[in-house]
Amino acid sequence: MKKLLVACAFAFSIGAWAQNNYFFPAGITFDPAIPTPEQFLGYPVGEWHTRHDRIVSYFQELARVSPKAHFQVIGYTNEHRPQVVLTITSPENYARIEAIRQEHLKLADPAQSVNISSMPVIVTHGYNVHGNEPSSSEAAMLTAYYLIAAQGPEAELTLKDAVIHIDPNYNPDGRDRHSNWANMHKGFPPVADPIDREHNEVWPGGRFNHYWFDLNRDWLPLAHVESRNRIEFFHQWLPNVCTDYHEMGTNATNFFEPTKPYGSENPVVPRSNYDVLNPLFAKYFAKALDEIGSLYFSKEAFDNSYPGYGSTYPDIHGGLGLVFEQASSRGHVQKSATKEVTFAFTIRNHVRTSLATVKAAVENKELLLKHQQDYFKTALDEGKKSAVKAYVFGDSKDVSRTRAFADLLLKHRIETYSLNADLTVGANKYEKGKAFVVTTDQKQYRMVRSMFEKVTSFHDSVFYDASAWTMALAYGLPHDALNVTIKYTKGDRVTAESLTVNPPAVTKSSYAYLIEWNEYHAAQALYHLLSKNVFVKTAFKPFAATVNGTKKNFGYGTLVIPVADQNLGAEDLFAVVKEASATAGIEIVSVATGFSAEGIDLGSGNVRTVPVPRVAMLVGDGVAATDAGALWFLFDSKLKMPVTKVNTSQFTQLRITDYNTLILASGNYAALGEAGVNKIKTWMQQGGTLILLKNAVSWAINNKVVDEQLRKEEEAKNTKRMDYVTASDYRGSRAIGGSIYKANIDITHPIGFGYTNRELPVWRNTSIFIERSKNQFNTVIQYTANPLLSGYVHPTNLEKIKNSVSLQVSSSGQGRAILFVDDPAFRGYWYGTNKLLFNAVFFGGLMTSGGFGGEKE
Repeated sequence: MKKLLVACAFAFSIGAWAQNNYFFPAGITFDPAIPTPEQFLGYPVGEWHTRHDRIVSYFQELARVSPKAHFQVIGYTNEHRPQVVLTITSPENYARIEAIRQEHLKLADPAQSVNISSMPVIVTHGYNVHGNEPSSSEAAMLTAYYLIAAQGPEAELTLKDAVIHIDPNYNPDGRDRHSNWANMHKGFPPVADPIDREHNEVWPGGRFNHYWFDLNRDWLPLAHVESRNRIEFFHQWLPNVCTDYHEMGTNATNFFEPTKPYGSENPVVPRSNYDVLNPLFAKYFAKALDEIGSLYFSKEAFDNSYPGYGSTYPDIHGGLGLVFEQASSRGHVQKSATKEVTFAFTIRNHVRTSLATVKAAVENKELLLKHQQDYFKTALDEGKKSAVKAYVFGDSKDVSRTRAFADLLLKHRIETYSLNADLTVGANKYEKGKAFVVTTDQKQYRMVRSMFEKVTSFHDSVFYDASAWTMALAYGLPHDALNVTIKYTKGDRVTAESLTVNPPAVTKSSYAYLIEWNEYHAAQALYHLLSKNVFVKTAFKPFAATVNGTKKNFGYGTLVIPVADQNLGAEDLFAVVKEASATAGIEIVSVATGFSAEGIDLGSGNVRTVPVPRVAMLVGDGVAATDAGALWFLFDSKLKMPVTKVNTSQFTQLRITDYNTLILASGNYAALGEAGVNKIKTWMQQGGTLILLKNAVSWAINNKVVDEQLRKEEEAKNTKRMDYVTASDYRGSRAIGGSIYKANIDITHPIGFGYTNRELPVWRNTSIFIERSKNQFNTVIQYTANPLLSGYVHPTNLEKIKNSVSLQVSSSGQGRAILFVDDPAFRGYWYGTNKLLFNAVFFGGLMTSGGFGGEKE
């Protein structure tokens, strides 16, 4: 037995040596007391896709056996997987880690002085934001092992001069979805054929988080819990270097920054980031990959413009964000155009650039620290010199949405103040206590610009992603730039606690309760009431009622909850109404009579009963996962309302009459076939509400599900001869990749209920155009004659967009289709157009062809 144990130990050490020799630079000795990933996991790295829980356990083990490693949980995902960080530094540094952190944060405060020469550099390694790009989480384990176990003067100096945070998995839910897929389909021997099932995940794949969202677009909007946890940790440290690891097509090689120059760079980031730091670090990456013969490229394809990327957000905080892309094996081994790409090979490349990043950061730490210090100093200087002294924002009719935007600003550490006196700017009136001010003389001036500035002039015309990200427009809030200084006191500064305001207590009524529909969270209150079997009505015309002895105006869509016309007793109803107010955080008022001071009375035929939504949404093959996911997330997080997700392949089995609303997110629904088309048309004619978004609109029109027409405009053919190499840029410049436009909304239409301003910012990233409805009352939203608010659009496309349709209703028998040409729930943060979807779901079944219709028979 003793000989057997010795033999096993020897074999294990040989295996560890072989792995170290493959993944790490030559000539390094390692502390045998530190277990390698292979020793801990029981298999060589790259042989299997390691589950997130095993990676977490390995990090915990490293923290247990080494004083150089320290483990923490920074939050949990939607599926309750822990988000973890392993901090690696010398024991001496960790003994004063809080002092190091506090001293480092002084770099962001121009009023503070620090001794840069004695400070360690802060590096955050971030891996696997896209779950099915899995090599980097494996690389995270190897990188952690190397930094902790490596011995010698260079290893000691590294940990003396650096505090290194390793987040092994930005997207634990997506990673495990893909890891399970790859492992369950692994062959023995593995199959390299690209057509093999292992390399072709089923819908929605592992790229996305629980809600099918791309988390590498969420650093700015912070729609998802993973991002909020990550950003909170980021601001605790403000790292000097922050990495973001990815994979790309199997036939590609390896990409590292610099990205494509000028046009793809963020306009608020100082040139020193792109002209000095990126080229400097690139030399380290080239050397690391040259040593192992890996091919690579830079200065092409990818961009650093959008602040919501993991490689751009750090740039706007004085750090250096770095994106890496590696050819993917999308499984354990896959054929490429030249050779077989193994999982281990993809891991090794990421390990080498991970180590090169740390080396570059340590050897240039004073440059990085000084860069960050100068960044915030120049940001404050620019802010003080700016012609814009402050931005004011707020909608007195929708305090919920206003506070949501203020909360986002606070999460990004942007100083925000309550407006302490009423203010009128042009047509916009801002009320004290219901509006906020963001001054430009602050260290986060460049983030302030990112939130409020509208940019329509660009160096380039081809974008990897969105060309606009003005968050004030996304929230649909009135806002203005001010060229005068707003006076405020320290007590006016907003905190997260001050944004949490409980609604006024509900007063018991013997007649009816009213909810103003213009409040964003009124929809959540409505569903809460309906789910408790409360009958709720909505007003199709405005009125005025007496509330607490004062006349108060109520607009389109106001919710009316009669006391007598219920299956619940008055006391039980009062309890449910109070629950709805507390749950949604909105005011619910009481009235003692149905006789209005002005306008319709509460018993009018224009006050119609809202049906309980029974919503199904088609998902699966052909459907855009991120678009469907955004809708699912919206209903879950904002309405707390269940939505039945039905696979397109199971549509024939769906008893569609069980639902009054069917949602088709952007996608191609050819799989439904003629039988599916007829099934939907029959259901609509019997009273169903069909909600179509983007490409689903085209599909429905082409398949005559709806009687509408796509607008077909022949472009003048360009007969000019052009160079082949320019084809990609030429076509890319004519794509509508993502920009923001001004539209006009009919606020008297049920789909427009709750909006008080006819001007509405709309997000557009589609080239779909439809003809205006034959029914003159059915075009809910139309673009203005001068629509562009922010972002790039080719002049030819801009002409098409002018005065075109954004949202339209199409009648079909007793039912209707609601055609969203544009995305009202884009990436989970377009608060300004979310209400359109809420209206479609709650009020879609109440629509008539226009005018007085009374209750639907």
